[in-house]
Amino acid sequence: MRFPFFGKKDDGAGQVDFGHLPRHIAVIMDGNGRWARRRGLPRSAGHKAGAETFRTIATYCREIGLDYLTVYAFSTENWKRPPEEVEAIMDLLARYLQEAIETMARDNVRLKFLGDMTPLRPDLRALIDETNRISAGLDGCQANICLNYGGRDEIVHAVSELVRLGETDINEDTIAAHLYTAGIPDPDLIIRPSGELRLSNFLLWQCAYSEFYFTNVLWPDFSKEELHRAIAAYQQRDRRYGGVKK
Repeated sequence: MRFPFFGKKDDGAGQVDFGHLPRHIAVIMDGNGRWARRRGLPRSAGHKAGAETFRTIATYCREIGLDYLTVYAFSTENWKRPPEEVEAIMDLLARYLQEAIETMARDNVRLKFLGDMTPLRPDLRALIDETNRISAGLDGCQANICLNYGGRDEIVHAVSELVRLGETDINEDTIAAHLYTAGIPDPDLIIRPSGELRLSNFLLWQCAYSEFYFTNVLWPDFSKEELHRAIAAYQQRDRRYGGVKK
């Protein structure tokens, strides 16, 4: 089934083949602060707008049949931000989780949190535990939320676990089995809004053969049409995984 693609030719216009979607899309949700600053608003307003965009995009990914959506919500480095901004982000997350707990089963959307949850405040950890419990009984689209997450930290954590368990055969398979993403396929497509052209410590192990899509659109303005552009661009790529196309 093919749907029209929205956008100009020089923006990667074309058609999205909804019958051959990437299985796993990951997004670095960037640009909330700049979006707010351009409007003369506090950064917290940008994070709130970004949270609504996540809700819209996650719902749409479920509707079109995507298997996995992973978003970078809060990095291990984000603790360096002003305390009031960090608190505002955590409050937004708490409200989102409270709402999600009421709708997950109805919408058949699973939530999984990737990262080190131990530094989070107790109410957030309790809400995350509840979403995990509900998700265990569902089989729909899975939204992975990277929280207190860093790609390097994840690799160190996996290797440390192998050492702690006395594992002597350390290889790609054993490391992958102890990553936060164990059991989740690597992302086919990684999207970064906001005009920045870097990974910022996101899914460093998993992105070995991912395709990348960068756009100047700030995350709060990221739309279904922009997602179409990213998917259409991905579908035009020739993925050879280091081999030669026959």
